[in-house]
Amino acid sequence: MNFSNQPSLAPVPEPVPEEAASPAPVSEPRKRSEGFVPDVIGSLQSLLGTVVIAIFVITFVVQAFQIPSPSMENTLLVGDYLLVNKLCYGSGGPANFFMPYRRIRRGDIVVFHYPVTPAQHFVKRVIGVPGDRVRLVNKQVFVNGTPLKEAYAHFSRPANDVFRDDFPQLDVAPGETPEWWLTLRKLVEDGQLIVPEGYYFVMGDNRDDSYDSRYWGFVPRENIIGRPLLIYWSVRDLPSDPVTSATLNDKLAHFSYVVTHLFQITRWDRTLSRVN
Repeated sequence: MNFSNQPSLAPVPEPVPEEAASPAPVSEPRKRSEGFVPDVIGSLQSLLGTVVIAIFVITFVVQAFQIPSPSMENTLLVGDYLLVNKLCYGSGGPANFFMPYRRIRRGDIVVFHYPVTPAQHFVKRVIGVPGDRVRLVNKQVFVNGTPLKEAYAHFSRPANDVFRDDFPQLDVAPGETPEWWLTLRKLVEDGQLIVPEGYYFVMGDNRDDSYDSRYWGFVPRENIIGRPLLIYWSVRDLPSDPVTSATLNDKLAHFSYVVTHLFQITRWDRTLSRVN
C-alpha cells in the first residue's frame, strides 16, 4: 500500500487546564493613602458628632454645678457636684405641650442666675410662688397664714437677728440691697410679703447662714435654670495643714492631689445620690 499521497499527521497537543491557561493577574499592593484619608474623615465625623451631642446636652438638657457655700446645708454640702435638669420646668412656649414639663412648686430646689449679678449661679429652695403671702416669726416660716413643715431646715444660731428671723422688716438691714429695700416696702401687707406674678421667693436650707431672698429679693422666672437631679460626685474638704495648703495653691499640684487621693476625699455615701 502506498502512503506517499496522504498527509502526515502532526502530534495533537494535550489540552491545557482552564485555570492554567493564562497567568493569574498580580494585584498591586494597596496604597496606604487610599484608606488613610477616609479613615481620618470618618474619625473626625464621629468626634464632631460626639461634640455636637455633648453641646446639645449641656445647653438644653443637663448642666454640671458645684456647691461652693454652706447655705443649703445639710441638704447640699460644700464640695457636692450636681447635675441639673434644665428641661424640668420648660420655657412656657409651645414645646410645653409635647414635653413632660411641670410648674415650679413650693419646696423645689432650684438653680438660677443670681438676680443682682446674673453671671453668678445660686441654688436655693422655693418658699413662695406667685400669689403667696410669706412671713417668718421667730424662724418659723408661714405661707398664706399656715406654718410650713420643714424637716430640711437647718439652724445653727439662736434667734437673735430680727431681720433674718422675723421677716419682713421695713428697716434697713445689713446685707440688704437698696433696690430690695425699696421694693419690699411696696409689697408688704398686714406684715406679709406678697409674691408677685412671675417671681419666686427662695431661701437656703441653712437658714442662719444663707444670703437669699430676704436680703436681695425675688427670683424672676426667666432666671431659673433648672432643678438638681443628683449629686454625681461629692468631695470632702482638702487638708488645711501649711505644707499641703501651700502646695495646693498650684493648680497642677491640686489636680495631682485630687487624683492620688481620690478614694480618700470622696464622700461615697453622697456620690450618685438624688437631691430632694
